[in-house]
Amino acid sequence: MTAPDADLMRRLQDLLVSDAVPADGRLPPERDLAARFGVSRARLRHALDALADKGTIYRRQGHGTFAAPPVVCGSTALSRIAREATPQDVMEVRLEIEPALAAHAASRARADDLARLEQMMLATLDQCERAAYETADDIFHYNIAVAAKNPLFLEIFGSIRTVRKLATWSDARRETHTPEVMARFGGQHRALFEAIAARDSAEAARLMELHLLDVNQTVRRRATEAHPA
Repeated sequence: MTAPDADLMRRLQDLLVSDAVPADGRLPPERDLAARFGVSRARLRHALDALADKGTIYRRQGHGTFAAPPVVCGSTALSRIAREATPQDVMEVRLEIEPALAAHAASRARADDLARLEQMMLATLDQCERAAYETADDIFHYNIAVAAKNPLFLEIFGSIRTVRKLATWSDARRETHTPEVMARFGGQHRALFEAIAARDSAEAARLMELHLLDVNQTVRRRATEAHPA
């Protein structure tokens, strides 16, 4: 397969970070994007496929294509941490940070934040492929951090996301996402969203902690099965 058009990729990436993308992150239909950039739909789809493979965008079947938030780039410190941190290191930090983010999101999220968060939650219910689920899951958690309305918390969470994406074990982590596990986690996302939408900070924090503990136990169980003592 030929490489995607570099100029078209650059123009698409410029669009993804522009004000032209609505609050819910949904991109225009392929036919509109093709007309906008003056290319065939086949050429456009090839570029979109490459962006989806990189986790820059993700698709929700029947609902369209959405922009994914970028990770922090160019940080030597984060690159070093990514080489040294284990999955357990990351989970320890997530368990300290994300319940608080969920609680703040429940009390501070605006209507547009909740609409976006619901869209991302539904996306985690639709995915049957590991990589697609991983992207939808990442964006769901990211949007909780956005809804918390604390720029320092968001910066810290962005660093956690970057370390997870740069770490050498990031691909292996996806192996834990069997269809059964993805369905279970998706249900947890739904309950978490409902608590945030109900403005129940205590319940949102509790559900986030339970969700992350389940994620942690699932990853550790998979590692034990793959490498028994």
